[in-house]
Amino acid sequence: MTEVGGALRDYLLDGRPLLDGYGPEEMCTGARGQSLIPWPNRIQGGSYEWEGQRLQLDLSEPDKGGAIHGLTRWRNWEAPAVEHTEDSISFTYTLHSCQGWPWVLDCRLDYQLGQDGLTVRTTAMNRSASRCPYGTGAHPYLSTGVSAPGAINAALVQVPGRTFLPVDERGIPTGRERVEGTEYDLRELQQLGGRHIDVAYTDLVRNADGRARVKLRRPDNSGGVELWVDGSYPYLEIFTGDTLPQPGRRRSGLGVEPMTCAPDAFNSGEGLITLEPGQSHTGQWGIKPL
Repeated sequence: MTEVGGALRDYLLDGRPLLDGYGPEEMCTGARGQSLIPWPNRIQGGSYEWEGQRLQLDLSEPDKGGAIHGLTRWRNWEAPAVEHTEDSISFTYTLHSCQGWPWVLDCRLDYQLGQDGLTVRTTAMNRSASRCPYGTGAHPYLSTGVSAPGAINAALVQVPGRTFLPVDERGIPTGRERVEGTEYDLRELQQLGGRHIDVAYTDLVRNADGRARVKLRRPDNSGGVELWVDGSYPYLEIFTGDTLPQPGRRRSGLGVEPMTCAPDAFNSGEGLITLEPGQSHTGQWGIKPL
């Protein structure tokens, strides 16, 4: 973990990486391991309307003319010593009003290791006098244990989405389509191959425990890693990393992004949460070795 963004920097099991992360002296790239508050993914033009007021965020993705991945990913989160144990750690951060965001959120990230792997709980409470829009997400890159360009091509992948959201050149959804008959149909475990994917999936297939699961397994199916989400996350962005600015990181891990709302939800309203004054929202996701 790291205090910058409260991010999940790396995760090892018996020395084997489960994530395509980054070193303790490295700067995070590609949003890897970051938590995304108060919105995941993109806001078109960085602009949205809320209760009759037009708000304009700073453009954190200027090449596409948008705002991406929220406001807390580069902030310094606190990890109070009293919150540490051998298998858990918590981070807190207060997001104050800023350009395009006239509210205050108390944010908390709880990381817990257990027999089934890592559980991440994200909580945000609206401390403002008025209600606010809200969404959250996370941005880990799953790994088969090999970190090299193209490493995920031969891997086996399963994504539980029955619907995907096609996007325009700015990464903004243009509609909804069923996955049947498209390259995005990964409901059955299969080799990823050369698919280029950077879209959100929804209409998720869930197990009896209410969780939806993405699996990335080694080419010989001898093991791998799983990312699960609880019912508070109806969307999963899958990103094969083809557009990362660092050539050495392209397709070296599979980006799997739990999201409580769709991309551009501040404009479309799809999945958007409204937090009343004093109200909080909590969601859980996790990573399990296979």
